[in-house]
Amino acid sequence: MSMIQFTRNYTDRSNDYGFQFEFFCDKCGNGHMSPFIASKVGVATGLLRAAGSFFGGTIGRAAHAGTHLKDALRGQGWDDAYAEAVDAGKQHFKNCTRCGKWVCPRSCWNEGRGLCETCAPDLAEEAASIQAHVAVEQAREKARTVDHVATLDMKQTRTAVCPHCAAKVDGGRFCTECGKPLAAQKLSCGKCGTDIPASAKFCPECGSPRSG
Repeated sequence: MSMIQFTRNYTDRSNDYGFQFEFFCDKCGNGHMSPFIASKVGVATGLLRAAGSFFGGTIGRAAHAGTHLKDALRGQGWDDAYAEAVDAGKQHFKNCTRCGKWVCPRSCWNEGRGLCETCAPDLAEEAASIQAHVAVEQAREKARTVDHVATLDMKQTRTAVCPHCAAKVDGGRFCTECGKPLAAQKLSCGKCGTDIPASAKFCPECGSPRSG
């Protein structure tokens, strides 16, 4: 068979009863489904198998022989069906002579240039896209000039969850779920006044037992 020039993206939807193919645009992926082409051998074998399930015997053996015949003819049948589907499918796509891709005419073809939009982008679409991207960049730059965390005290120790009940927290000094303080309370030694870690049982400075 001679070389078939068409979209490189397709899905074979064929089954035992016939052939069908789905072709996709090389650029955006929009697709076209070819008409179903029935396989005469496959249909006949299916009918014989259905009849054989009721009667068995000779009809069942004929269905088995038909399956072998279908397998023997499947290659040529598939090739012929695929070639026919390609010829029909080409009517739904445009071939770019610059890059060789087959694209859908509605979304990916520049009619004025006679090329796909990858090789010859639509200037109006590009201008609209550029404007939108520049607007986003300008919005980012403008946002950077505003202090969005003026009320955020970065000197205060922050936590994502409450250390008492593990509820998620969003700022503040107390948990909105259990009401307990989010920051660990500082304890001091009753004898020497040194700050004592919450996990310590004795003062690290004088060794006195922690009170409270």
